[in-house]
Amino acid sequence: MTTVRNRPRVFLTHPPAALAGYFGEPALGELRAVADVTLNAHERELSPPELIAAAAGHDVIISYRQTPGVAAIFDGLPDLVAFQRVAVDIRNIDVAAASARGVLVTQASPGFVPAVTEWILGAMIDAARHMTDYASAYRGGTVPAARMGRQLHGATLGVIGYGAIGSRLCAVAQALGMRVLVHDPYKPVAPPLETVDLPGLLAAADFVVPLAVATPETENLIDAAALARMKPTSWLINASRGNLVDEAALAQALDAGRIAGAAMDVGRAPDQMPSPGLAARPDVIATPHIGGLTPQAIAHQALESVRQCAAILRGEVPEGAVNAAQATRLARLRR
Repeated sequence: MTTVRNRPRVFLTHPPAALAGYFGEPALGELRAVADVTLNAHERELSPPELIAAAAGHDVIISYRQTPGVAAIFDGLPDLVAFQRVAVDIRNIDVAAASARGVLVTQASPGFVPAVTEWILGAMIDAARHMTDYASAYRGGTVPAARMGRQLHGATLGVIGYGAIGSRLCAVAQALGMRVLVHDPYKPVAPPLETVDLPGLLAAADFVVPLAVATPETENLIDAAALARMKPTSWLINASRGNLVDEAALAQALDAGRIAGAAMDVGRAPDQMPSPGLAARPDVIATPHIGGLTPQAIAHQALESVRQCAAILRGEVPEGAVNAAQATRLARLRR
């Protein structure tokens, strides 16, 4: 007699609205082809005890970026083989605790590079040409006075961190005729890009764009001292992580007129959104962490997570695994 193996079970933590916007039906359909899928029925994030109860008996959890992977989850789910993140940022996952329980942790690769690069370009154009100010005035029923703008051609861009987004942004800026300065102590750049130290970049750039990885080393990288080095006509453009900017120091610098303004897609509010107090300022352009919210960027990470899940359910270590050597529970799924 042939024994029929039960289909594996996967739990998706995305609340319904987030599931539609940050995972999508195509990825959900592909996931259902390889596993029985349970969805979060609540219009909110589940607390760890709720997630433990809802995901009991499941092989894999695929988590929304706001779902914390705390130690209690790995302790409370003895059947769990893998905890996947449909994002690059896994700082709210306790990888050490997962490893101690033999649970595999995975992350997605950055499919949002073009989208975030375009957001930064749009923010620079907005800041240079006062577009938000004009639109707000017209919508408020007044005709705004014309103000002199600045063209990007000939302006100086300062990029802190020459990773995937930084390198793409530099190429776009060069195509627009900008002078491009780069500070990255770990990655060399080639001419016509100019490698400079951080104080030199801050002093020369018309647009300062921090794109460094968020680590203890880069916490509050843009602090009061850094802001004091910037030109009074310069803009800070942050589309990376809120942790890179000391928001109290930024507010003080804006109050004192030490810089012209800031454009922010990220900050220290929940889900890395800009803090509402800063976002409400007239010298700030803010969006709610949507730099990577395009169909192409979301599909990249969602479909990649499905491919990772399919490999996991075959007992394989997928690309994007961060603790493969400690993932002892994976052997349960090998056929």
